[in-house]
Amino acid sequence: MSNDETFAAAYREHYWAVSRYVARRLDGRTSDVEEVVADVFTVAWRRRGDLPASPLPWLYGVARNCLANAVRGQGRRRRLVDRLGNDETAHGRQVVASPDAESPGAWVHEALARLTQADQEVLRLTAWEELAVDEVAVALGCGTRAAAMRLHRARRRLRTEIDRMRPALAADVNSSKEHGHA
Repeated sequence: MSNDETFAAAYREHYWAVSRYVARRLDGRTSDVEEVVADVFTVAWRRRGDLPASPLPWLYGVARNCLANAVRGQGRRRRLVDRLGNDETAHGRQVVASPDAESPGAWVHEALARLTQADQEVLRLTAWEELAVDEVAVALGCGTRAAAMRLHRARRRLRTEIDRMRPALAADVNSSKEHGHA
């Protein structure tokens, strides 16, 4: 199979997996997702001779880099808008969450958000992308043993955060029960 055919097969087979990977990390902002996914496959096209036999973990690694670039760009745009004074508060628009806005399992996301970006990523690669440790290693650009150790440590830190949050979670549940909300 030629490099072009290999790329075409990888694109057909993994486009939606890469799209979901990016969307989960950008909270589904559609236009940003499409742009980052396009960047991922542009890099893959340019490096089609380097595509491994199982390209998905490699594509996730490329997506991580493209996401980092996109986030840096968004930060630059946000700072520019702030300097220009053209933010939402200047136009009187405000987003207020409803009392029922917290989704089920939001505390898990809160615990995850307390971790470093590196810990979050290794956990997401295994939980969301369902990659095995050897595939995580490819996506992260490290060895299998290093990936296994990163995953082990990230899981331990997540457990610590969940345990730290547990007293507050129990208080929230008891408060809801007392007020007849459970």
